[in-house]
Amino acid sequence: MDDDEVANRKVSFRKCLEHLSGAGKAIGVLTSGGDAQGMNAAVRAVVRMGIYVGAKVYFIYEGYQGMVDGGRNIVEASWESVSSILQVGGTIIGSARCKAFRTREGRLKAAQNLVQRGITNLCVIGGDGSLTGANIFRKEWSGLLEELAQNGEIDKEQVQKHAYLNVVGMVGSIDNDFCGTDMTIGTDSALHRIIEVVDAIMTTAQSHQRTFVLEVMGRHCGYLALVSALACGADWVFLPESPPEEGWQEDMCVKLSENRARKKRLNIIIVAEGAIDTQNKPITSEQIKELVVKQLGYDTRVTILGHVQRGGTPSAFDRILASRMGVEAVVALLQATPETPACVVSLSGNQAVRLPLVECVQMTQDVQKAMDERRFKDAVQLRGRSFETNLNTYKRLAIKLPDDQIVKSNCNVAVINVGAPAAGMNAAVRSAVRVGIADGHKMLAIYDGFEGFAKGQIKEIGWGDVGGWTGQGGSILGTKRTLPGKSLEDIAAQMRTHSINALLIIGGFEAYLGLLELSAARDRYEELCVPMVMVPATVSNNVPGSDFSIGADTALNTITDTCDRIKQSASGTKRRVFIIETMGGYCGYLANMGGLAAGADAAYIFEEPFDIRDLQSNVEHLTEKMKTTIQRGLVLRNESCSENYTTDFIYQLYSEEGKGVFDCRKNVLGHMQQGGAPSPFDRNFGTKISARAMQWISTKLKEAPGKGKRFTSEDSICVLGISKRNLLFQPVTQLRKDTDFEHRIPKEQWWLKLRPLMKILAKYKASYEVSESNQLEPVHPRGHEEPAAI
Repeated sequence: MDDDEVANRKVSFRKCLEHLSGAGKAIGVLTSGGDAQGMNAAVRAVVRMGIYVGAKVYFIYEGYQGMVDGGRNIVEASWESVSSILQVGGTIIGSARCKAFRTREGRLKAAQNLVQRGITNLCVIGGDGSLTGANIFRKEWSGLLEELAQNGEIDKEQVQKHAYLNVVGMVGSIDNDFCGTDMTIGTDSALHRIIEVVDAIMTTAQSHQRTFVLEVMGRHCGYLALVSALACGADWVFLPESPPEEGWQEDMCVKLSENRARKKRLNIIIVAEGAIDTQNKPITSEQIKELVVKQLGYDTRVTILGHVQRGGTPSAFDRILASRMGVEAVVALLQATPETPACVVSLSGNQAVRLPLVECVQMTQDVQKAMDERRFKDAVQLRGRSFETNLNTYKRLAIKLPDDQIVKSNCNVAVINVGAPAAGMNAAVRSAVRVGIADGHKMLAIYDGFEGFAKGQIKEIGWGDVGGWTGQGGSILGTKRTLPGKSLEDIAAQMRTHSINALLIIGGFEAYLGLLELSAARDRYEELCVPMVMVPATVSNNVPGSDFSIGADTALNTITDTCDRIKQSASGTKRRVFIIETMGGYCGYLANMGGLAAGADAAYIFEEPFDIRDLQSNVEHLTEKMKTTIQRGLVLRNESCSENYTTDFIYQLYSEEGKGVFDCRKNVLGHMQQGGAPSPFDRNFGTKISARAMQWISTKLKEAPGKGKRFTSEDSICVLGISKRNLLFQPVTQLRKDTDFEHRIPKEQWWLKLRPLMKILAKYKASYEVSESNQLEPVHPRGHEEPAAI
């Protein structure tokens, strides 16, 4: 590898933290309101980033109550004090409701306690009420200090020195009920708890032909109910933002009885705790149970999840989200001036942005006002485009229209899985089949990839055939890595035989290569001149044209869970370093993001070259670490990061160099990363991106004046992917220039910008690229085009 190639693979950072210093500044961090998984990851990020830039960081225990009470409730944090908290749910610094802070007298005490410690930067992790309180506190700050000076509590010099208070918020709420951010900290973890319960319930319910009514949290927001209903294919869902129409009781019972008639042994009804009817009267889970028992006589059970949803370890998504937000919050505090309004660090697509706190709170309150006034369509729209898309997708997939109400297109659309299995593939197939049928197409399933395609392993697949597929791991259709190149003539013949008018390919890099081969062969086989679209599905997350692939989130959670268990095993064995090998081919996504989520000390990836000096430096770093209270280490290695620095080599090097200080263990995770039930993210991502692909196919087919139209333009053979904040259909031929074919990765990968986060939070020196704009962005209703808001 020459110097130019090494330079090209090094990550460049335009704006770095070098000009931002926290010297002489003090930051207070508190968690307030209901707890949410991932809050500890946010606290950890704030503490370590604050210390990294030279600031003092203080824990404020028990939320605003601790700020008012002062004393031992406000304690300076050290680097080690936030060790081993990434995987812990809840909040280690406590949270409490505080009536005193709602009064000026209480805020006066809080201001005095902060000034005594020189804290003029506040990072608040909580819901809209907590953030509103922080903003009131900020506005009153100068007046509070003047009053304290008049009372003799502080002197004039302190008033001048601490003249203004900077406030930055992060939203910690499992309900995802805050406008302005795609996801709030804790939401993804709560969905994990819900789906774990649903998956467990399904087995017992099917054994007894039962109906289950599942009540989930969401007093004012139906996000958890809606997304979990999508993720498990629930038969009915009740939301506060979208009450059922009049006569819903009869409609629901008809739906349940039709399911039973089709030999479906299980019915799932999901209810948000704040569900209401069109008259704003509560709809309770017990009411629904009584209705089903009375009208249908079905054996019906109610399960109320309650605080189970708040508990447990945070998901990989929440750890990474909270870590990113925590680091960005510190940067925002360092850049703040007396004129800077209080802001909220939010997630937009895959980017961290800052939004005006007041506007976000106002928009959140507008949703509740719309519901109170029974303007439910407005409430759904105010929740954001993502919420609205979720709702429309659920309705489309859950309720099959009678055949006589579906306008037939007389088109045959085929679905195929290509490449290695990825969790979420089956959810994508289910979605495609049902949307296709709703659009009037005849849906065909191709079994065993391009190999099965060439052999004619093609069958019609119906609405009921894909029932229950969302929670199934692997690929029910079967998938192989074989490319179509050598079988193009046979594939063209099968397309002619089965009159295939469009093709949806769900798969990884082999699917991408296959699409390129099909595109190149169009001039030889007119049967291939039909709309074709690929949906990325691979644990490696290495498909050009998309920031995310179906299956990568499930693999990332598997890696994170395994790292948690390994770290736990080390707690009883002092001074041990674990070397863990992840999948991904040449793509370092899993190793890098897994390292960030698990709190690794290092992650070796192909995209960032390393040599023996880097390895030696890492050993020395771990040797120093063992002298502290943190006496265990975690190192991740992407399977193809280096031809010579293999997992065995690194293990042996660390073992030799660490003699007398620490010992080593290694673990190759292998194919367990591809298996298991898909995560809520992958179920919903697969469902929604596949539905969008089918909509594109239907639009293309409507453009054809008749069945005989040949599609030859570049834009009729595309990859559907996510780029920053948008879903984009990109012609596969145009993606060639963005592809490193030798190493099977995109030439540019967004997640490399997050690489310094892992290094900084592990106490390495690294350059960190701050936000592209230091200005507050305008607030838009939540939900651009996914992926975070799924």
